[in-house]
Amino acid sequence: MRKLTPKNLTAALAVAVSFALPAAAQDASGPILFTNVNVFDGVNEALIENANVMVTDNLITAVSTEPLAVAGGREIDGGGRTLMPGLTDCHWHSMAANISGDVFAADVGKLNLVAALGAEKTLMRGFTSIRDMGGNVFDLKSVIDEGMYAGPRIYAAGAMISQTSGHADFRKPIDIPQSYSRDLTPQEGMGSVAIADGKAQVLQRVRENLMRGAAFIKLMGGGGVASPSDPLDVSQYTVEEIAAAVEVAQNWGTYVTVHSYTAKAIQNAIRGGVRNVEHGQMIDEETAQLMKETNTSICLQPFYDDEDAIPLPAGSFQEEKYQAMISGTDTAFALAQKYDLLFGFGTDSQGMPALAARQGAQLAKLSRYYEPWEVLKIATSQNYEIFKRSGPRDPYPGDNGVVREGAYADLLLVDGNPLENIDLIADPDKNFVIIMKDGVIYKNTIE
Repeated sequence: MRKLTPKNLTAALAVAVSFALPAAAQDASGPILFTNVNVFDGVNEALIENANVMVTDNLITAVSTEPLAVAGGREIDGGGRTLMPGLTDCHWHSMAANISGDVFAADVGKLNLVAALGAEKTLMRGFTSIRDMGGNVFDLKSVIDEGMYAGPRIYAAGAMISQTSGHADFRKPIDIPQSYSRDLTPQEGMGSVAIADGKAQVLQRVRENLMRGAAFIKLMGGGGVASPSDPLDVSQYTVEEIAAAVEVAQNWGTYVTVHSYTAKAIQNAIRGGVRNVEHGQMIDEETAQLMKETNTSICLQPFYDDEDAIPLPAGSFQEEKYQAMISGTDTAFALAQKYDLLFGFGTDSQGMPALAARQGAQLAKLSRYYEPWEVLKIATSQNYEIFKRSGPRDPYPGDNGVVREGAYADLLLVDGNPLENIDLIADPDKNFVIIMKDGVIYKNTIE
């Protein structure tokens, strides 16, 4: 059997989707008018009650409490349900979320085919946009954008860039030392990660990601939980190396974000010009203040020792790091609130399909800190403030994450009021009766 490679993967996916196109997708033959809906617009606490919303092609063309007429299209009576923007996840791993076990042991073919199936599941959970935080997702994004397969909009970082011994270096000690002109690891060859040391190598790997179509760049700026070699407390990359990546990204009109848990690593990244942080569970007061002063965003995850905790061997290096990391979760959320940081929600699910399926349930956990309307705002318009930092590299230029005239028609019709009961979003199969992305209805259980 011929082995799948990145070059022939798109063709393979095209064959796969010819047998698996979502039967629920309904292309609009004309305008769609939602009547009798209460609108959460993605920004404001108050619902727009008894509203009507017109969708023409892939855009919202009217939002009104006055009657609207639809000519040559269709009318959907919302029955007093809640119409809201599609949900978003600012830290998702398309290639890893639905693979069971060791993600780095899978070949490119399995990664992409499982990711394609997982993309439809993501959309059916009501997540119409995701920010992909590392991996060769460009073919997957292409088949979704071309309408060959159902899935969310993807803002892609491309390969995760790591220093030697960093969070994306999964080589074993027996694999080193290696020649300066070393061969690529299998994961590097597939475009999942890029190990780069020194300014020159960092510049090359950043430029390669941008050449592939990355909307932004991700560096591993500090220790991680799953990685085998790096302690959690270390900062990774020198200020000079980080600044080199930031300069190239800015030349392309976009930005660099860093994987960093600790105050030390985040401050190191900010000195290098980074203005976006992933995780940050171990920040302190000084770092939060610095983030506010520099307009540095943070994408946090509700990591706890609960039913969604990552199962790690008791007493292992990784389990010790996990416990240290989650001990700061409550403090990080409190500091993000205190300093009014630009805060985004993400899940970071990897290697656990059952956890990926709880994407909405994880979002609902933010009610520990926020009112329901604030939770929904974070996962709609507020996440999009981070997404839009891609500037001219934004693959979907235009307004999104909101229900207003001119915005993309990424919409959910919810059976109930999630502003009163945020747990509705934890059961999308039951409670999301219509799911629309880009003006196309992918789920409709009320007609």
